[in-house]
Amino acid sequence: MGPNTVDRALEAAEHDAATAVSPTPTHHELPHRRSEEIERVISASSVSSASSSHITARSRRPSTDGTGIIGGIGMSRVSTSRDLPPTELGRIHTQRSQHSATVGRSIRSRRSRASLVKPLPPFGAGKPYPPLLPNQEDFVVEFDGPDDPLHAQNWPLAKKLLTATMLGFTTMIASFGSSIFSAATRAVAVDFNASPDVSLLGVSLYVLGFATGPTFWAPLSELKGRRLPLVASMFGFTLFNLACGTAKDLQTVLITRFFAGFFGACPLAVVAAVFSDMFDNRTRGMAITVFSMTVFTGPMLAPFIGGFMVENESLGWRWTAYLVAIMGFVAFVIDLIFLEETYPPVILVSKAAELRRRTLNWGIHAKQEEIEIDVRELITKNFSRPMRLLFCEPIVTLLSVYMAFIYGLLYLFLTAYPFVFMGVHGMSSGVAGLTFFGMVIGQILAGITVLMQQPWYARKLAANNGVPVPEWRLPSVIAGGVAFAIGLFWFGWTGFTKDIHWIWPTLSGLMSGFGLASIFLQALNYLVDSYLMFAASAIAGNTFLRSLAGAAFPLFARYMFEGMGIQWASTLLGCVAVALVPIPVIFYMYGDRIRAKSAYAPTFGAGLEAVAESETGDESELGQGEKETPSSVPRADMDSAQRAV
Repeated sequence: MGPNTVDRALEAAEHDAATAVSPTPTHHELPHRRSEEIERVISASSVSSASSSHITARSRRPSTDGTGIIGGIGMSRVSTSRDLPPTELGRIHTQRSQHSATVGRSIRSRRSRASLVKPLPPFGAGKPYPPLLPNQEDFVVEFDGPDDPLHAQNWPLAKKLLTATMLGFTTMIASFGSSIFSAATRAVAVDFNASPDVSLLGVSLYVLGFATGPTFWAPLSELKGRRLPLVASMFGFTLFNLACGTAKDLQTVLITRFFAGFFGACPLAVVAAVFSDMFDNRTRGMAITVFSMTVFTGPMLAPFIGGFMVENESLGWRWTAYLVAIMGFVAFVIDLIFLEETYPPVILVSKAAELRRRTLNWGIHAKQEEIEIDVRELITKNFSRPMRLLFCEPIVTLLSVYMAFIYGLLYLFLTAYPFVFMGVHGMSSGVAGLTFFGMVIGQILAGITVLMQQPWYARKLAANNGVPVPEWRLPSVIAGGVAFAIGLFWFGWTGFTKDIHWIWPTLSGLMSGFGLASIFLQALNYLVDSYLMFAASAIAGNTFLRSLAGAAFPLFARYMFEGMGIQWASTLLGCVAVALVPIPVIFYMYGDRIRAKSAYAPTFGAGLEAVAESETGDESELGQGEKETPSSVPRADMDSAQRAV
């Protein structure tokens, strides 16, 4: 059998394994499992790679999805899933799925190389080519059961909290740096003899770096693990902020601000994945909520610090960059010394390397080491697919538009608040920055509210046999949308005149901050729950659009508030916010039907009606007549597989 025939057989087998779905037991046969055991339901792509022409009963580590046999042009699959406990299977499925989704893993990528049409070079020294390994799966390292201390989810709680604190600080620095420059724009304009609008590009370009950075840092974290990009990015972040502080002309300031945002985008893109590595379904929501709070409180904490620095003659605007550089260097040192790898496939790479050194068995390896980087696939997975999801999936499109508007207003407030508190009430830059604490407190209240909902969510998750229903996330988004619109009207109609005390527009931040955080915290969770194995692409498309809005909104804010007046500009924004409130309402009512027509969204066993019945009636009736299906298999593949069955 020639190489091309073997490749075709392997590709056909991989496609068959991806689409073949075993008949699912009815709910009477469905084993009850705790929700934390379902880390990720098995991915369609998490099948084993090629194996030998026969299955050895002495396999040290049975395949989680079945071991393939190359015979003619087909591959038979023998399930060994009953041999392992559910939690261990979940862990291995997670690691295999993460590996399979990594750029360069697919057989199609390897077949596309020119080397497949060229003759193989001589092995050298007159030696013939050695035979293949007897059974490749026997040489692939795995985690040693569900309690393996190498897995980040089995770390001691103190270690997890230390890691979460370090990364929360790292993320806060990146978001802090995005807005501290807003207090320095007038001073920069004076220093370099430019208009304030041009110097405001320092804020916009930084946020634009947020839009472009994840396209590099996210795939790097899947190839080389989480630690390397986080440490490297904080080093680059420090250097470019130092360069900004020492800049001799405006163009240098703007360029360095963009690259500071590019490097600062890494923790925003990777830290949530680290938390996903460390925490299970029961606690992951709480961890990511706390992480998200650092993302949105950071921009609100910076303006008053930057304002007092600019007002201080011995410091000046350059110290707004120096301070961020110092904080970035502290984060770099802490991450370099104390941060450990959490990405399961890369942890196994280190384990395999140690075993090779100690056993001198060169065949031992991890799945991640089989990867070959493919530029074409890199572009497809990290740009083309996010854009397809952004423009072709109604859920991603509409939620991204909504979140882009909210995110744009977050940075528009950096211009709107000075108009009210400096222009109307005559405050200094530093004192005016203190009024952002109204929004900070509102965001904290939203975070507390989401955390308090966690027991309610856990009960619904347990009632649905550990399978999440995305629409459970949306009530908070709906409430947040209403609160945010109220905050905009409140701000405009209490801040346009000095006759109304300054505390009233400040207090409007309670509603604006609460709404902003509520929308973002649960809308992102909704996208993750809706798209699962394609969640990274959905979030990437969402991040791209909202970062563009965050970069653009500050540029027209001054003209809008000067031309329309504070009260009418806020009214216009409030009306747009009201018009967008129905988006989560529609998804709450019809989201399951919309996802059912998607080629990317997964299918879920029990719908909202089944869960409602289980909460009011006999719990044993949960999902009667329903089938639990692998949640990471696209609907298109699932339908064809069910027809085959």
